[in-house]
Amino acid sequence: MERIAIFASGTGTNAQNLIRYFNFDNPRSATVAAVFVNNPDAPVIQRALVYGVPVYTFSKRQLELTDDVLTQLHRRGITFIVLAGFLLHLPDNIIDRYYRRVVNLHPSLLPKYGGKGMYGRRVHRAVLEAKESVTGITVHIVNHYYDEGEITMQKTVDIDPDESVDSLEQKIHELELEFFPKEIERLIQTCC
Repeated sequence: MERIAIFASGTGTNAQNLIRYFNFDNPRSATVAAVFVNNPDAPVIQRALVYGVPVYTFSKRQLELTDDVLTQLHRRGITFIVLAGFLLHLPDNIIDRYYRRVVNLHPSLLPKYGGKGMYGRRVHRAVLEAKESVTGITVHIVNHYYDEGEITMQKTVDIDPDESVDSLEQKIHELELEFFPKEIERLIQTCC
């Protein structure tokens, strides 16, 4: 059975959805074995603990300058990594060790509106300012560059003429909740 680690930095609604999908709703060939968090005050911690999923918190320094995070992944037998609202760049040691086994969810149709600093509401605001008529979500393999890895799935949603950042954020989140778990499952089945 594949053992997933979710990396998150914030509220954790996607992490919670993944935990329910893999661990409870219909147990599958993978399980969320841990949540790795760089923000000790992030609500995702409580969301994971409610479901009995262990949490490992770490600092940016630990991630970038030591092998601590990689060691913790090994200790937990992690075989697949999912970035779900994780705001830091993964270092080479993790990307290399988990080659093609790290995926990220991005709230736009890459390659548009990606790159360093483009996350969450910043992305939605940029999409609206550019007067796009369609946006969506992208799941991609993580490589050494922000949002440049191989795209494995995109789902789209129309943008209404009177769309706000809040309403667009809600539309995107609904796509994430519906399609992200299924794409992770598909990737695990085809790659592992």
